[in-house]
Amino acid sequence: MKQTFWKRWRITIMLVFAALGPGFITANVDNDAGGILTYSQAGAQYGYSLLWTMLPITLALIVVQEMCARMGAVTGKGLSDLIREEFGLRLTFIVMLLLIFVNFGNVMAEFSGIAGSLQLFHLTKYISVPVCAFLVWALVVKGDYKVVEKIFLFASVVYLAYIVAGVLGRPDWHEAMVQTIKLPPRSAWSDQEYLYMTIGVIGTTITPWMQFYLQSSIVEKGITVRQYKASRLDVIIGSVFTDVVAWFIVVVCAATLFTHGMRRIDQVADAAEAMRPIAGDYAFILFAAGLFNASLFAASILPLSTAYTVCEGMGFESGLDKTWKQAPFFYWFYTLLIVAGASVVLIPNFPLVRITILSQVLNGLLLPVIMYFMLRLINKRELMGDYINSIWFNVIAWATAIIVTALSLVLVWRGIVQALHH
Repeated sequence: MKQTFWKRWRITIMLVFAALGPGFITANVDNDAGGILTYSQAGAQYGYSLLWTMLPITLALIVVQEMCARMGAVTGKGLSDLIREEFGLRLTFIVMLLLIFVNFGNVMAEFSGIAGSLQLFHLTKYISVPVCAFLVWALVVKGDYKVVEKIFLFASVVYLAYIVAGVLGRPDWHEAMVQTIKLPPRSAWSDQEYLYMTIGVIGTTITPWMQFYLQSSIVEKGITVRQYKASRLDVIIGSVFTDVVAWFIVVVCAATLFTHGMRRIDQVADAAEAMRPIAGDYAFILFAAGLFNASLFAASILPLSTAYTVCEGMGFESGLDKTWKQAPFFYWFYTLLIVAGASVVLIPNFPLVRITILSQVLNGLLLPVIMYFMLRLINKRELMGDYINSIWFNVIAWATAIIVTALSLVLVWRGIVQALHH
């Protein structure tokens, strides 16, 4: 009886691991340098009080990511490709420009994270950034999709370091659990900083680039409707895992930095350095190593996602299965993004933290636009057949788009009022 039980569990675990792929990778890349900085700042500035965002964000992330995976499996086309076909080249070009601007801010944030994490181990950014930029470039340009995917999956598992760091931070577990299920008081919304951070947390958890990358990966991997169930499981596991990691990042910073009055983080690596005397060397090493892994991981995928998106939207050849001669624009654009992103980080006194936080907020502002296109596409029966959204999927997806739009408009309005007041 026991042998049968363990055999079933072993088979189930093997099936789960076999299903992991684009969904798990895409969700975990979202915990990049910009995301870690935003979560760390949320914990340091507001303690446990922003943990309530994790439950609705996880649900929304599962729904949004599943829609992209389904569209890729049913149509065999990337999101930007579908936007161009259904809404025209002019509108697609505008969306591509906005996405390049937002994504480039994210790419800079990743190389900033690489520099900051290795500076904690006394390695100057003038060595670490160029070396890592070359490694990232070589991995994608010289590797094929299967090899690259295996490396990305391994990098995703390294995020477990943050869960261990959270435990070592000795948080108030009761308070953390209460704040996770407790909505904030109405007075909190009158605080512009709180509103800004809420949008930042949403923007870094559900980002526009993720939708384009996931759908392109589904198409490149050759996933069809037959493999759709495994792909959906992949998306769900990835979404839950990435937000559990995000929850622990907020918790460890709340338990260490907020509790000891360290309310501001000037650089993403400051969170690791500040918690060292409080939580110990192991927590410091895990947090710093996790930051380096996340930054290097995302520095590979963000430029790749942008190159995929722009090439699909503009009708150029793209994909890791293509050679440089077959897809020259794809590889040159990918190279340009890495070189430019790494070069900016090397500029002395560049306001990287401000740019990093701003990029997360811009993600939150652009997300409703991308979701509008997604919802129009996935509810088109001529395109999706029987795989259009259910009523509940539409309710959650439209609610996500409306809430993010409302929060963004309130933030912009408060900024204008404040500027006029001054």
